[in-house]
Amino acid sequence: MRIGVLGTGNMADALATHWVRAGHQVTIGGRDAHKAERLAARIGGGVKPAGLRAAAEFGQEVVLAALPFGVGVEVARDLHEALEGKVLIDCSNPVGPGFRLLTEGGPSAAQQLAAAAPGAHVVKAFNLCHEDVWRMRPPVFDGRPLAVPVCGDDATALARVRELVRDVGCEPVAGGGLERAGLLEATAALFIALWVGEGADAQAIAPPLAYAAGPSHGEAEGGAGSSRSSG
Repeated sequence: MRIGVLGTGNMADALATHWVRAGHQVTIGGRDAHKAERLAARIGGGVKPAGLRAAAEFGQEVVLAALPFGVGVEVARDLHEALEGKVLIDCSNPVGPGFRLLTEGGPSAAQQLAAAAPGAHVVKAFNLCHEDVWRMRPPVFDGRPLAVPVCGDDATALARVRELVRDVGCEPVAGGGLERAGLLEATAALFIALWVGEGADAQAIAPPLAYAAGPSHGEAEGGAGSSRSSG
C-alpha cells in the first residue's frame, strides 16, 4: 500500500516503521519539515519526508492521522479534499488532566475526524497502548499476540486496517461501527488511569474468554467457594 502519515511523533515512528518493514511505501508529513526529514531518515526503507498535504495526497489507500486530539480535526478539515475516498486511521486518545475523557457527552474523537473529512473512511485503531508497545517486534505477551480492536463503517477500509494490524504483529478484533469508537477511547482513558494513576494491572480486570459469561454450571456447582443466590 501507499501510506501517508500525518505527524512526526512517536506513534508515527512506531507504526510507520512496522509498515515499511512489511513492504509498504510510506511518506511522513509534518508541519515542521526538519522533523519530517529526521523521522524519514531514522525509519529508512525509502521513506520520504513531506508536508502534511503532500503526505495525504501520497497515501492512495491509507492515511494515518498520528496527531494529538484536536489537532487532527483541524488538519483533516484543511486536507479534506486530499483525503476523499481514502482510509483515515485515527489513533488519538482524547484524555486530559486527571485521566478525564475530553469528549464525554459529545462525539468521539474519531467521529469528529470523520465530520471534518466527510469523504474519508475513518477507522479507529491503535489507541489502547503506549507507543513503546507498538515498537515491539512483535507485541506478543506470554505467546499471545496483542489484540487490536478496530472500529469503522466501510468494509474495504476495515480490511485494509486489519492487514496493517497484522503487519505490526498483532491480531485485529472487530470492534463494530465507528459509533463504537468512543468506547475504545473511554477504555483508553480507564486503562491509562489504572496503569499510570494506580499502578494497577488493567489486564486483570477481565476474566478469560471461557469465563466471560461466568463458569459453566458444573464448575459453579462443584467449585470451591461457589454459592447460589436464594433470591
